[in-house]
Amino acid sequence: MKKIAYILLTFLVIVLSCKNDDGGTPEPTFGTLALDFKNTINATGIELGTDSYTNASNEVYTISELKYIISNIVLIKANGEEFVYPVDRSYFLINEEVVASKKINLADISSGEYTKIKFGFGVDQSKYPLNGMTNFIPTAEESGMLWSWSAGYKFIKFEGSYTVNGGTPADFLIHVGSHGTTLDNYKEITLDLPTALTITESASPEVAINVDIAKIFDGINTHSLVTKSDVQVDPVNAPLIAENITAMFTVTAVSN
Repeated sequence: MKKIAYILLTFLVIVLSCKNDDGGTPEPTFGTLALDFKNTINATGIELGTDSYTNASNEVYTISELKYIISNIVLIKANGEEFVYPVDRSYFLINEEVVASKKINLADISSGEYTKIKFGFGVDQSKYPLNGMTNFIPTAEESGMLWSWSAGYKFIKFEGSYTVNGGTPADFLIHVGSHGTTLDNYKEITLDLPTALTITESASPEVAINVDIAKIFDGINTHSLVTKSDVQVDPVNAPLIAENITAMFTVTAVSN
């Protein structure tokens, strides 16, 4: 009897030991993140309707409206592993007039250390026509970011006036977007983080992103307003400006 009791006790100890050692897969934890976009020219925040700027074509311009769409946010670890923010919650409108819109607050991000951030400029073709984005469509519509004649979005609204050599002011209008599947100006942008971003349950980190608006005119390509001051459904100039836009974004700081 004692031998049987000893065997049972030994078996019980082994089972409990294995259970304690195994512990199962740890429960995943999640945190939050804020992306803080600052629109600048010459490293200074822009002022709508008042401040004037000069582009490389020696055109002096004033900005009256600036809005653009950021989408499809992905965080990337050093080993290449990606955390994809839920697509149906990953469309945001940055409006220079609305201070709150320039800070994107993200929740339920998998804990870990990330070294890169990737996002889209505009709306990718998989969302045409306007499927699966009922939470963003009203925002886009109210802000004038939908084409009235085509199933598609304006990825950027950049408007104002300009002069050349002190002449009479003229208006400019730059609306770059995609139009169905015929003209796709959606861009994917990947940025290195200057220091690692650590997501935990207890912290509330921020990533500061500088947006150099001057690169709309003078980035990878040069765009002169004298040559074309109204860019909308433009198969020549719109793709060149969209390419310039990919160079506008830089991560300047990570606050863990």
